[in-house]
Amino acid sequence: MLANVLTIDPSLPEPLWEQLRDQLIMQINSGELAPGDKLPSVRQLAGDLELAPNTVARVYKELEASGYLQTQGRNGTTVAEDLAGNETHRRAAELTSEYLEGMAALGFSTERTIAYLQRNGRR
Repeated sequence: MLANVLTIDPSLPEPLWEQLRDQLIMQINSGELAPGDKLPSVRQLAGDLELAPNTVARVYKELEASGYLQTQGRNGTTVAEDLAGNETHRRAAELTSEYLEGMAALGFSTERTIAYLQRNGRR
């Protein structure tokens, strides 16, 4: 399940909703979450990650507004179908993969890479 691969760390300075948003974007851009994949309900993911439902709802709404997700009412939230053909998202996924491979070659774990981005990405 998705919650098993998401890590929310309250001790980090980054707000919890940003941690969730950034991890979902990384998974979409890397292809771990593919167009059409269904995401857990807001309540389910909030319970799994021990977050407030409003936190998850905020992330889902923001990602929908950004074109990453689409919500179909009672049918749930899925990764947007049009991402596969979108050149910007395709190139972002390539750059993300190249970056992650480069960081792994330097000996950085995924968690350490995320922490590095969080510390240095806001310049």
